[in-house]
Amino acid sequence: MAQARGGAMAVAAATVVLCLLLSHFELAQAATYTVGGTGGWAFNVAGWTKDKRFKAGDTLVFKYNPSIHNVVAVNRAGYSSCTTPKGAKVYQSGKDQIKLVKGQNYFICNYSGHCQAGMKIAVTAA
Repeated sequence: MAQARGGAMAVAAATVVLCLLLSHFELAQAATYTVGGTGGWAFNVAGWTKDKRFKAGDTLVFKYNPSIHNVVAVNRAGYSSCTTPKGAKVYQSGKDQIKLVKGQNYFICNYSGHCQAGMKIAVTAA
């Protein structure tokens, strides 16, 4: 009986180690992107996502002057209408790092007229 219990514990320990290794591998595969490239988070950045393949867990870095811009994580309606939904997360550091979730991720600058001038991105993460 003690031998069976020891064997079960070894299997459980091996399973935990395997899960930790797999999660570490997944994290190691995450990429970091600076939104807008060298120009940073700025007007007419909406096309920046073209030809990029994003995955859940990737990090977007938004670099901007926080006295004149911000980043707001919004839903599809907020993105389409350039409005900030109630409860939306507003980032204001000028060097925000946001981890992508699987599916659609939408970001805008909600300073007056900025989103309408193209300061918004829609990112699909696999």
